[in-house]
Amino acid sequence: MSGFDAQAFVRFSLDHGVLRFGEFKTKSGRLSPYFFNAGLFDSGASVGRLGQFYAHALLASGLSFDMLFGPAYKGIPLATTAAIALAAQPAMAERPVPFAYNRKEAKDHGEGGVLVGAPLQGKVVIIDDVITAGTSVRESVSLIRAAGAQPAAVLIALDRMERAGADDALSAHSALQDVEQQYGIPVVRIASLTDVMALLEGDASLSAHREAVAAYRNRYGVR
Repeated sequence: MSGFDAQAFVRFSLDHGVLRFGEFKTKSGRLSPYFFNAGLFDSGASVGRLGQFYAHALLASGLSFDMLFGPAYKGIPLATTAAIALAAQPAMAERPVPFAYNRKEAKDHGEGGVLVGAPLQGKVVIIDDVITAGTSVRESVSLIRAAGAQPAAVLIALDRMERAGADDALSAHSALQDVEQQYGIPVVRIASLTDVMALLEGDASLSAHREAVAAYRNRYGVR
């Protein structure tokens, strides 16, 4: 997406309480000066707008794709709203936008199995909110390949641009970069920490958080 669209998404996330500044303990145990939780897009209007951001980012990437996949659980509504938004785009007027998702536990009745929705086939884009440890991507890639389809890309809302590992043994790359290298597929992002920093620089009401976020990025971030 263009910088304008990325900035619009960051502001949209802030306005809905999805992006917050303060002090937050992450899953890795770090104290982060900001937090992003896409689960707080919790109304029809906000989820619908979120889908438009995903759709625009995917189309702007120029990548070829046949369908979407949402990893359980957070990826399920994300893939759903992205598919709806794609179907409304003029460029997709003559193309169906199938999607599928997985269950955490296999169903032992009815159609059974762990997959729900359209059959996995062709080039599949995995939709998620962020990439942290890469667990959901790894599981999604395995499911897609096992079905005989091709994982074509991962599409996320926010790239934290953050290295993993202990403070004295940080990884050389971010989780996003590791996914790209390990699976040989691109990761498309709506916005990144760079866009968050640009918001902080341009909004005087958020100036109190600039130093903390910049210090966190200098310590853990990648360029």
